[in-house]
Parts: sequence; C-alpha cells; structure tokens
Amino acid sequence: MYDREINGKEYSFGVSGKLIRNVLVMYDRQTNSFWSQLLGESIEGELVGTKLEFVPSWFTTWEEWQAMHPDSLALNKGYAGAQDPYEYGYYDSPDAGVIGETIQDDRLFTKEFVVGVELGNEAVAYPFSVLNNEPIVNDTIGETGVLVVFSEGSASAVVHDRTVNGQTLTFSAGTEPMTVVDAETGTVWDGISGQAIEGELVGSTLGRIKSTTVFWFGWKDFFPDTGLYGF
Repeated sequence: MYDREINGKEYSFGVSGKLIRNVLVMYDRQTNSFWSQLLGESIEGELVGTKLEFVPSWFTTWEEWQAMHPDSLALNKGYAGAQDPYEYGYYDSPDAGVIGETIQDDRLFTKEFVVGVELGNEAVAYPFSVLNNEPIVNDTIGETGVLVVFSEGSASAVVHDRTVNGQTLTFSAGTEPMTVVDAETGTVWDGISGQAIEGELVGSTLGRIKSTTVFWFGWKDFFPDTGLYGF
C-alpha cells in the first residue's frame, strides 16, 4: 500500500494491463507514467524514478480484521456466486505466472509464499514454510535489526525495526496471540502495531519496515541475489 500524494499533489492510479516479470504495472492518470506495484516506483514516463511513500498494511483474514476494527467498511467488488478464477489448479501448479520465470532458483517451490523485505541494497525472503515453524524471527539486514511476526492461521506477516532508543532488542512470543516480549526489558509488545503495551517501554513503538507477501517466483525475479531465511 502506498500514499497517492507526491510532492503535495494527489495522484490517481489504474491498472495498465501490463506486467513486468509477472508483477502488475500501474499508471497514474495525471501523467500516464508507469509504476511497478512491487517497487512502488515509476519505471517509465514523466515521473520515472519517483518513489511512492510506503503505508503500513498487512495481509490478513476479514475475521481477524473485524475483531481488531469492528467498525471497518469493506469494498465488495464481487457479486452473488462469484468465484476466484485462480481457485482451481493455479496455486498448485508449478507454472510461473503468465510469462514464465526470468531467473531460475529452485530453493523453493515456484509458488511458495514468502515475505519479501528490501532494505538498502539487500533483499531477504522469509518463506511461509519456515515461518510456520518459527513465527517470531530476529534477523539483521545490512545494519538494521529486523523482527518478523507471523500468524499461520491468517497468513499475516509484519516486519518491524527492532531497535528502540539505540538499543537492538531480541524478541520471543508472548503469552497472548500476536504479542511479543523483548528479552532486554521484559516489555510486552503488540506484534501487529509494534506498540509497547506493558512494561518498561510502554509508549514506545517499533518502526514498521516495508514488506510484501508474494510468490517466490515473483520476488526472486526482481531480486535475483535475494537472501533466503532458513536456507
């Protein structure tokens, strides 16, 4: 998810119908520049090189979201009896999207889901198959300590900067679902929002790091040198 405002001006976006390495390409209606959905960056046109500001969001179930935000509204673009056209066979197939893979990397099944993170000049993918067994990950990308929090039931994954007030914290699972506890102060944190909810660091919030849930074939085609956590 991205902020549509660029240099104080609001832009509107649409689907171009184009793909780059199987990933959707958007266009803006003000300049007709093309944008990579994965990168959040204009790749062709007047605004080429411009980057959209990342807005924190996460993939989850409607049930879990409603429990957290009971007054939410949802856009329903379907209709009675509508079905997912990808429901039968697509997710189990080894085919890499519409145009095939650019880079071959068989460390994972083509359509395994990963949580992809790019920081600076480094990219790392966290496979669901690893996160299912290790839902709280303390890792370092470049010089940044990162925390990955994962819920197998809803396939929700969020990534935080685990440094607070200059101190890099080490986290483990809390006693309540989607909570974490840091070993350094014993503070309890909400794993989704990153807010400290009990203990010494109450009032602090972990910085959110941009991440995306994506098929392995889509991620490694954009980032062929990606690290792969757990491998």
